[in-house]
Amino acid sequence: MSTKLLICDDSNLARKQVARSLPNGWDVDISFACNGIEGISAIKQGKGDVVLLDLNMPEMDGYQVLEDIMKNDLPAMVIVISGDIQPEAHKRVTGLGALDFIQKPINTHKLTQVLKQYGLLANFIPPSTQSVPEKISNLLPKKLTAKDLSKIIEMDKDLNKDNAHIALTSDMRDCYQELANVAMGRAGDLLARLLNVFVVLPIPNVNVLEVSELSMALSAVQQHSTTSGICQGFIGAGISGEALLILSDSSLKDVAALMNYQDEIDKTCDLELLMDLSNLLISACLNGISEQLDMRFSQAHPVVLGQHLKIPELIATNAQQWKKTLAIEISYNIENYDVKCDLLLLFTEDSMLTLNNKISYLMD
Repeated sequence: MSTKLLICDDSNLARKQVARSLPNGWDVDISFACNGIEGISAIKQGKGDVVLLDLNMPEMDGYQVLEDIMKNDLPAMVIVISGDIQPEAHKRVTGLGALDFIQKPINTHKLTQVLKQYGLLANFIPPSTQSVPEKISNLLPKKLTAKDLSKIIEMDKDLNKDNAHIALTSDMRDCYQELANVAMGRAGDLLARLLNVFVVLPIPNVNVLEVSELSMALSAVQQHSTTSGICQGFIGAGISGEALLILSDSSLKDVAALMNYQDEIDKTCDLELLMDLSNLLISACLNGISEQLDMRFSQAHPVVLGQHLKIPELIATNAQQWKKTLAIEISYNIENYDVKCDLLLLFTEDSMLTLNNKISYLMD
């Protein structure tokens, strides 16, 4: 009898990657859920004897799913697969009844090892020569191939030659979000270990924006506070951009306490705190993305955008450089502290064609 397997993740790319990583020959009946609400519904319908669960999801996240399963004693054995690799995240999910925790991007060997460890491959059949079982392949959402991507770009060229390289389909957006999700988790883990805290991780925002739209988006996040910011350029093979770290001034006192700063908090101390935070988060995020894209980024020296300014004033100096940009926004919050900072990765228009070609291989 087939094992009822539920893959619950808001990312289409992640769901496909997990499905393709299942042991070849495992007799499973697969269902998919895009968020925790759909996941709980599927479990109640008997579709989740085994659940492979993401943590960062809209509507209802993975922690809430585990709480609901425990509260209502639902028949599901859960393995968490997440980019949030903080020690506290691991501790919390196992405390809520998860069997184990596997970090993203998913590793086939690790997944098989964990499934074997908990006796979940009892109906395992020796693998065939197929790389993806036909049953799984038929259930996977329709994928965007490199050929499809080329067609999209060519169609866009016909419609508007000047903007051909900034095409952003829903599948591409999903892929960029998953790339950022994994990179965000790496940076959050470093921050959590450094400060001995739990970092609340969001779902990254991915958009192609004009500079005016970027200013409005940031103002919405930090509308009631003055801020300080660091900008750091980066470049890779055919890809360039800038990373911005923006810290609310209201966060400075708590950041200083968490980082054990003993000196009086003045403008010099503020700048030192901001530099330390930006070095950690920007480098970790860029490294996380470069590993997934199999390329390296070189980083320029960080530049202070300004201190204790409103958002429009803060970004005004670089506004002429940022025209239309692929913007990935990640907002980091620290649990039980008034610490909020925004990390933005801004990729140039010219980088989009290279990036889209890179991610086409992940989607294929």
